[in-house]
Amino acid sequence: MAAVECTSRPRAPDEIIDETWFSDPEFCKENKLWYHLSKTLAEDAGWKFSKEKGIDMVVINPSVVVGPLLQPTLNSSAAAILELINGKSQTYPNASYGWINVKDVANAHIQAYEIPSASGRYCLVERMAHFSEVVKILHELYPSFQLPEKAADDKPFIPAKPVSKEKAKTLGIDFISLEEGLKETVESLTEKKFVGM
Repeated sequence: MAAVECTSRPRAPDEIIDETWFSDPEFCKENKLWYHLSKTLAEDAGWKFSKEKGIDMVVINPSVVVGPLLQPTLNSSAAAILELINGKSQTYPNASYGWINVKDVANAHIQAYEIPSASGRYCLVERMAHFSEVVKILHELYPSFQLPEKAADDKPFIPAKPVSKEKAKTLGIDFISLEEGLKETVESLTEKKFVGM
């Protein structure tokens, strides 16, 4: 989604982000959003290359990925959850992100490859949620965890902009809930002994 939603274009209150949105490289540079810039430039290069070579390219644009880890190392998405549950942080980020389960991301890649009509881009966001909502879900799932109780700053929470699920549903994506994804993340972090380190 880093290659989708970073733009200075004005947004109507009821506007829904979809596959027609493209992040603006200049906006990313001006705001020092280097990760977003790299994703935007990489996708752009992919479209140019595929057009030149006559390749049928399909792009999957996932948001923050939760769920079980396959690898033995910590990735940035799981690290964000670990930071909330390890009892060391007094605050959570004052930010809203899209969230998606890794199983849905894997399924979308398979379906995009196997369904002949798949084309263009697919945004993968089960839910837009502020970190306060993520903390609330974690508290309901794990009441004994010492979770942060306030945001990192006193600025008003920026409301999360909704992202369309319609095109992703054409790949047969059912969307695993954020609650289930967070539960799987915590279980995986525990199993791999990241919790309590």
